[in-house]
Amino acid sequence: MRHRIAVIGGGPAGLTFARVLHRHDHPVTVLERDPAPDARPPGGTLDLHEKLGQLALGKAGLLAEFQALSRPEGQAMRILDVDGSVLRDWQPRPDDRANPEIDRGQLRDLLLGPLDVRWGRGVTEVVPGTRDGALVRFEDGRQETFDLVVGADGAWSRVRPAVSPATPHYTGVTLVETSLDDVDTRHSDLARLIGDGSVAVYGVNRALVAQRNSGGHVKVYAQFRAPLDWHTNLDRHLGLNRRAGLDLADVEAVRSSLLALFDGWAAPVLDLLRHGTAFVQRPLYVLPVSHIWAHVPGVTLLGDAAHLMPPLGVGANLAMLEGAELAESVAAASGPGDLDEAVRTFEEQMWARAGRWAEITAAGLERLVSPDPAQALALFDEVQPS
Repeated sequence: MRHRIAVIGGGPAGLTFARVLHRHDHPVTVLERDPAPDARPPGGTLDLHEKLGQLALGKAGLLAEFQALSRPEGQAMRILDVDGSVLRDWQPRPDDRANPEIDRGQLRDLLLGPLDVRWGRGVTEVVPGTRDGALVRFEDGRQETFDLVVGADGAWSRVRPAVSPATPHYTGVTLVETSLDDVDTRHSDLARLIGDGSVAVYGVNRALVAQRNSGGHVKVYAQFRAPLDWHTNLDRHLGLNRRAGLDLADVEAVRSSLLALFDGWAAPVLDLLRHGTAFVQRPLYVLPVSHIWAHVPGVTLLGDAAHLMPPLGVGANLAMLEGAELAESVAAASGPGDLDEAVRTFEEQMWARAGRWAEITAAGLERLVSPDPAQALALFDEVQPS
């Protein structure tokens, strides 16, 4: 029996789920709000873990193609003091493929492959328990029913309300992202500072992290503890002696404020901000650490929709493995009762594993953006291979 399956969201979780089902010759409908694959920038780079994201790609039959695209050298990590001195400089072995990097856009294209995605299909609501299955309502007024609807639609999931009242809450940490292009030729000093992978600098309740992507592109993240409305009164919230509000669309005003926030740090480190091309605010939200729900037949969640956690290199990996595991379970289920039991069993396994990682990443964020910068260095020493 071939069940009517829909996955909402064309990110790593949803596409991995669909690609594994496709490998098992099971039809699946992929519904994505974006009008096209290139409708918006795909984001930065991901490190795919050997026993998480890479395992998922193996289940999809894509591991060899991933290895050809990935950047093992991108695992390199350098940590500097605020004065620019090198505290740690870890380089991977030539054969180290524990956590190679891949650009999100490259991963998306790899997973898309032969999949038939319905682009521009924004979902407004999922209603479980109708006579014909779970009902999906779309922004254009149309609707469709499926035997199983999988919500892989991220932090602000439109599917989640069908199973859980939980909503993400702010962690108290904000990221402001900027970018450097053609870094090896235009900013050769910064290219050497960053190295082949990432460079991080940790101060009191703030940090700067720069990470290589492919093609000489670098993402830079200014991280700091502040209220959500930090930009409305820089003096009160950040102690910058600037009472006027900050227009987040004003590139030079944001640059100036960030440089003031990191005042006193080494000039080469601040050049990461001085040469940034644009600035995007990204407040960090999370779901409760032990987010679970009473099983609802016909609807389930994957990835950030199920367990949004701090971006410490685990979320996408977990999401992809969950997608692959759920797809294998769905493909093996022969009847309606079997499908529901397969989903129920999957959810229990997902909750247990995701709960452990949510605790780890929540504690990790507390240490990485901390009043004591030594906490970040100690965390690096704990998790980095010797």
